[in-house]
Amino acid sequence: MFTQTITIARNAFFESIRQPIVLVLVLAATLLLMLSSPLSAFTMENDQRMLLDIGLATVFMIGMLLAIFVASTVLGNEIRNKTTLTVVSKPVGRPQFVAGKFLGAAAAIILSTIYVALVFALIEQQEVFQTVRVPVHIPVVVFGVLSLVISTAVAIWCNYFYNFVFSSTWLCVATPLLAVSYILVLNFSPDFSSQPIWSTFKPDIWKAIISILVSVLILGSIATALSTRLSQLGTLIATILIFFLGMMSDAWFSKPMYEIEQGWLHRASDEGKAELVEHTRLMVKTNGDIEEVTTERLEVSDNVSLSSFSEDMEYPAWVGYRIGSAVIPNFQILWLTDALTQENVIPTRYVVRTSIYGGFYIIAAISIGVILFQRREVS
Repeated sequence: MFTQTITIARNAFFESIRQPIVLVLVLAATLLLMLSSPLSAFTMENDQRMLLDIGLATVFMIGMLLAIFVASTVLGNEIRNKTTLTVVSKPVGRPQFVAGKFLGAAAAIILSTIYVALVFALIEQQEVFQTVRVPVHIPVVVFGVLSLVISTAVAIWCNYFYNFVFSSTWLCVATPLLAVSYILVLNFSPDFSSQPIWSTFKPDIWKAIISILVSVLILGSIATALSTRLSQLGTLIATILIFFLGMMSDAWFSKPMYEIEQGWLHRASDEGKAELVEHTRLMVKTNGDIEEVTTERLEVSDNVSLSSFSEDMEYPAWVGYRIGSAVIPNFQILWLTDALTQENVIPTRYVVRTSIYGGFYIIAAISIGVILFQRREVS
């Protein structure tokens, strides 16, 4: 059973990584990230902050596009081409087939997104050219260009002599080479003098990238589940719609729910069943400073139900918003760039919690996809 799933996943991975859209998107991302450094020099304040914004936004959007296009086709094409019947007619269960297809597509999406993230990480090592006095980071140029040249040469060689697909070979070679290049770059200053690796390594950036990967995989699982029933166009439209709803989740679900709860708290306060409670939160800055933030919040007394203060249709509306916020994935909690630009340290426990949230959502989406595929006619 496990061996069959791995075999399906391996085939799905190579099928996904060979799609022309993958190469187009990663090359477009490379070009955009290269342009992000000179474009960031036009801000009136903090250019490096703008570079972080542009770079992580590029990684996020390219990853989302990869998830939408790759995951929506890896299973849908099999169903439309009637090749699914050949597989499921053998001793291969439909749950294994769906899970294997998703795992293969997820591996291709992760590889492509990590490539884009590594390109951004290398460019981030180069300080934005605010003036001509800013030195060129020679190790970034040397190791980065060398990685791309070697990858291209290997891909051409394997394509010519072994008939390997150029795009998939190039990406599979370029990603590990860029990872090695990034590690080497951390050991050198802009003039190639040696330095401790931890002096330039920024773990918070990689925490933000991990959260982006979780978001990408959530969207990929949704696209895979939807493709079991919808056409390719329908899957693309539905996945984009869910992505848009997830990005607006705080504004469309959490905020109205919060406003209703505040109304209930004020009524409870008028009746003497709620009081102001002071909460103190410590925020650690990247420079080592600790900022203490104190807020006051109304809280109801013990053994008092907040919903008991609802009026008219407030409670049904609150339930609806609560269901919407639970069903639609909240991509805002996985977008950590704002914490980076405000120079806040991202707690590791927060990344772990949001990753667990994403893991449960992925399992739920694939489970729904398996249920939908069980009764799907594939003949």
